[in-house]
Amino acid sequence: MEVTNVTEYQAIAKEKLPKMVYDYYASGAEDQWTLQENRYAFSKILFRPRILIDVTKIDMATTVLGFKISMPIMIAPTAMQKMAHPEGEYATARAASAAGTIMTLSSWATSSVEEVASTGPGIRFFQLYVYKDRNVVAQLVRRAERAGFKAIALTVDTPRLGRREADIKNRFTLPPFLTLKNFEGLDLGKMDEAADSGLASYVAGQIDRSLSWKDVKWLQTITKLPILVKGVLTAEDARLSIQAGAAGIIVSNHGARQLDYVPATIMALEEVVKAAQGRVPVFLDGGVRRGTDVFKALALGASGIFIGRPVVFSLAAEGEAGVRKVLQMLRDEFELTMALSGCRSLKEITRQHIMTEWDAPGPRPAPRL
Repeated sequence: MEVTNVTEYQAIAKEKLPKMVYDYYASGAEDQWTLQENRYAFSKILFRPRILIDVTKIDMATTVLGFKISMPIMIAPTAMQKMAHPEGEYATARAASAAGTIMTLSSWATSSVEEVASTGPGIRFFQLYVYKDRNVVAQLVRRAERAGFKAIALTVDTPRLGRREADIKNRFTLPPFLTLKNFEGLDLGKMDEAADSGLASYVAGQIDRSLSWKDVKWLQTITKLPILVKGVLTAEDARLSIQAGAAGIIVSNHGARQLDYVPATIMALEEVVKAAQGRVPVFLDGGVRRGTDVFKALALGASGIFIGRPVVFSLAAEGEAGVRKVLQMLRDEFELTMALSGCRSLKEITRQHIMTEWDAPGPRPAPRL
């Protein structure tokens, strides 16, 4: 059966993967309300398409932190990809590079920064968890820099791991033939069996709960790489991120895996964009499964989006070819959405092209042309 959209890969992955692995990738925190909402919230945004515009040529190219990419669709950091497919992060890196877009490598990857760099050219960001041992952090950041990574995505929503009940039931742990490759030489690459989730125990033991804004500043003293703050959901924290020297903001609820009952990221996006006032780019991750979702995020002010689960599900189903196909399908759908909305370039996508449930009723004043 031919796969015709991104969502179809999830069912294929569920059939192929061991239950513990599939549940780890698929589940959210607690009641999983935010997990469902991340998707559902997109359906509350409708289009106001403009007609009779020459859409012969459509340009989806953009720049992120000065790097030119083919489209505003990038790859979010997802951990332990070799659980999905033997080639894991290698396959994802090659697919991203072939699509002319950015891959973000997780701290908890099953391939190291050096291994991913060895797959060939490509623009790559490194997602960072801050460990209690700051020497570990400094070493990791230096290695990412040396391996040619172009930015640090600092995850700020995980002082403790969210309660993921599937992982507790399954006693989740990293399969014995795999390691967290970036930490292998530091005796931090293995995850012990635990009475609940092995990952939750690992986080409790290693990740620094005291992480604060001063550490965002500290990070800038050890690296010249731009820092994206990943996990912002409010205007207040958007402003503080900018004050702390962030080069960009990623509106993220960690794939609904941390605090349940936070809003869908698409719902939090506009508040963050308004607070940023154009001073830094704002990106979105969470719930993007269609090209229409990408358009909606850009119409609400995002500079680009990141996809997470679609990558691991397509990787499980078809390896590198699956990830390539996901990126191609989203690209094609996004291009079609632009054409049918009357937008020929990303700068033509405006707030006027959508309406949301929270907009005031009645026609909006016409934009000045």
